[in-house]
This record gives sequence, C-alpha cells and structure tokens, in this order.
Amino acid sequence: MDLQALVNKFKIIAGVYAFDILPDGSYSEIRIMAINDLNDMMFNVYPNAPAFYPGVPLRKYFTEINLENFIYTSAVNNEPLYSYVNAFGMWIKGFYIPLDEDGNIINEKGEPNTSPRTAYCLYLTTRSEHLETDFMSQHSDGVASAVMNISLKLHETPNFHQAMTAAVCEIKKICGAERCALYTVDVSNQHCSFINEEGLHSDYPENFAAEMGRSPYEVAMAWEKALEDSDCLLLDDLSLIRDRDPVWYDSMKKHDIRNIILYAVRNNKMLVGFIWAANYDTSKLMQIKETLELTAFLISAVIANHQFVSQLELRSTIDGLTQVNNRNSMNFRIDSLLSGEAKLPSSLGIAFADLNGLKYVNDTDGHDAGDRLLARAGSLLLLAFGDYEIYRAGGDEFVVLCPDITKKKLEQQVKQLRALADSTPDVSFAIGALHVSGKYDIREAMHRADERMYKDKQEYYILHPEKDRRKKNRS
Repeated sequence: MDLQALVNKFKIIAGVYAFDILPDGSYSEIRIMAINDLNDMMFNVYPNAPAFYPGVPLRKYFTEINLENFIYTSAVNNEPLYSYVNAFGMWIKGFYIPLDEDGNIINEKGEPNTSPRTAYCLYLTTRSEHLETDFMSQHSDGVASAVMNISLKLHETPNFHQAMTAAVCEIKKICGAERCALYTVDVSNQHCSFINEEGLHSDYPENFAAEMGRSPYEVAMAWEKALEDSDCLLLDDLSLIRDRDPVWYDSMKKHDIRNIILYAVRNNKMLVGFIWAANYDTSKLMQIKETLELTAFLISAVIANHQFVSQLELRSTIDGLTQVNNRNSMNFRIDSLLSGEAKLPSSLGIAFADLNGLKYVNDTDGHDAGDRLLARAGSLLLLAFGDYEIYRAGGDEFVVLCPDITKKKLEQQVKQLRALADSTPDVSFAIGALHVSGKYDIREAMHRADERMYKDKQEYYILHPEKDRRKKNRS
C-alpha cells in the first residue's frame, strides 16, 4: 500500500498511524507510517524531535493519551470518529478514519476486529487559535441532547453553586461514575472550590490537598502539569498517573479509585477549573469524551462570569488597601439595622479606632509610607477583631461592630489591639469603645464611642505634640 500517496492527497495535516493487535488482545505502541508536508512541519517544532521515518514511534515526539485512545478505538472498531478539543494552546479538530490492510478507507462500521493483526488509522486535523461555535453540529444527536440538558441545568437557577451541583449530577450520570465533581480554580487569588452532586464543600479542597502535602491551588497546578498541555485525561487505569504524579497516584489508590477522568475547563485559554470523575463506565469512553468537549465549553463561561462578578462584589465592599470592609459596606450594614431589614443584636460592642500620626507620616515620608502604615493598621485590627465586623470608615478612621459580645470580652479585645499596636513601633491607635444592650439607639451608641475615641486622641497628642500636624495647620 502506498500510504505516502494517500496522505499527500490532503491539503490539511494528515498522517497514517499503525499499531499491532497482539495475540493476548493488547496493543503495541502507535507508529507513524506516513505524514504529509504540513504534518512534517508540525512534528519538527518539538525539541529534540527525531527525523521522520516510516514506523517511528509516536511517543518519540510527544505523549497525548487522548489522541492515542481515539486512534486505537477507531482502528479496532472500524469506526470513524471526530473530536474537537482545546489542547496545546489551540482548538484542534480531528477526524479518525479506519483503514484496511490495503490502505483503503473503511466506510461502514463493523464488529470490533481484535484478531492479531496490524491496524491502521488515517488522522486528519486542522488547528485554530479561536473556537468555531458551529462545532456542536458535528456531534451525534445523543451527545447534543445530553449537552443541551446540562446547559438547561446550568441556567435553571441564578445561584451559581446550585446550578453547578445540578450540572455535576448530570455529568456523573453520563459518565456512569461512582464519584464526580467540579473543582473550580480562580487563578487571580489562587482559590479553589469543590462541588459534587451534594453541593459545595468548603473544607474538602483543604483536606484533599493536605493528604498530598499540597495546597488546593498546588493540587490544581499538579493536575495541569499531569495533562501535559492536553485538555483532558480519560484513563481506564492509573498507570499513566503513577508515572506523571506518584503523589496523586498514591492518594487515588488510598481512596479506591480505579480509573479517572480529568477534563480541564478553560475560558479564553485561562484555566478556571476541572471536571473530575472516578470509577467511570469505560465502555462509554467516546460518548463521554464528546460530551465533555462541549460541556467544558459551556461550564467555562458560567465559572468565568461567576468569578468576574465575585471580584466586582469584593471590590465594592472591601477596602483594597487594608483588606477590611469599606465605608459603603458599613453604611449598608447600619442602614439595614436601622430599617429593620437586619435584626438588631441583643447586645453590641462598638469600637472606633483612629490611626494616630497618619498625617505626620504622609507629610514627612510621603503617601506611599502612609499607605503602608494603613495596611499594617488593618492587619492589627484583623488580628484583634478578626471574628467581628471591621470597617474602614474613611482616611485613618476604623469602626468595629461586635454583635452579641459581652462587655468583658469587648474590653479584652480592645486591650489586645492596644498591646498589638504597642509592639509595632510605628502603629498607634486612639480607641473609643462602648458596650450596649437591651433597647438602644445604634446611632447614639456610635456617636458616644466616637467621642471617646477623640478624647483618647487628644491625650495622645498631648504626649506627642510633634506629631500633631493638625495643630500646626491651625496655627
């Protein structure tokens, strides 16, 4: 058979791949039998790539387990296959066409031919940096129906976690898996979450990662490395993981995981999560692969939108410099208590903390130094009052609300803040605290705490007149 003449007929990347079906039913390593000029250019980009010759092992160039699975399946089952995946930083469209031993295309699917022989597969591919939105039409009605159902689950509710939980339930059924989850990854803050068919599990990423001596984000990066620039791993055993990531392999064996699906979810080439399924139905491998190709694209948009909105919400309520709640957040909280939208606590501790000497630092050392001082002040407040509501009311003034705190506990927290400031050479607070209970007016209580803070500040400047720039400005 003239395989070279066959691939030269195509104006896209084309190659013929072969492997041996051995007497015990196993397969040999895949060999490249012929490639056209476009394919030759593709293989030559790999570092230390050998010169092509008919029969060169594919793994001399790279290992892409999904490509290998498609070639094996197409050639053994005499079945044309199609894939559309995000791998190696590109969108790759692939057509897998079984050939007979004379190099003729097999047009009709027959029974799997597992007799000892050499099997051949023609692989045609195009590559693009941009997604083609009509790719869904290339899939079977069954796959399209499954993906449509998942899409409906994703949009039945505006609640992100509920929508993802419903989608995970559907994916688990499609995969026939014992376990299935979505592992989201927010690269901007290195935060990960775990959602399975029971919902969000806030503690699971930490516990899961700790077993491997990693952080949740390090787990995600280890999975990314294990993919080796591909979009997914669909493995019917764990031998490949044993080679690529022994730590992850040991963790899976500990939890009786026998096979694994790991599908990267990307939005504009940015990793936003993984679809993860274990102990899945390996007989449904091709259907699962096609379904996840489409599902990952749909889920990526939902995750990216959720992360974007979360960042906007965070920026609208958090003071970026000190990492405590901002004034808008404080005003909303006070308004909700005054309107009755939020229940007024039976007791409330209020502390006003004003950073002493900020204007002096700004004037003498510059505003960058003043910003660093504010950041340190915020850190001390978080250490002392981290379990309560801390707000930067503006400039150098902070307000802390402590619902349901005892008077003694409030005094202890104030004392702790003073001690932390005393041990930090450049941070000093003027503090005014008040404890109220029963029937009280929150605005009046805040006013009284504010007055106590100003009295404390006056005493500070009496002791440190050189830092009272306000007095100098008045004079």
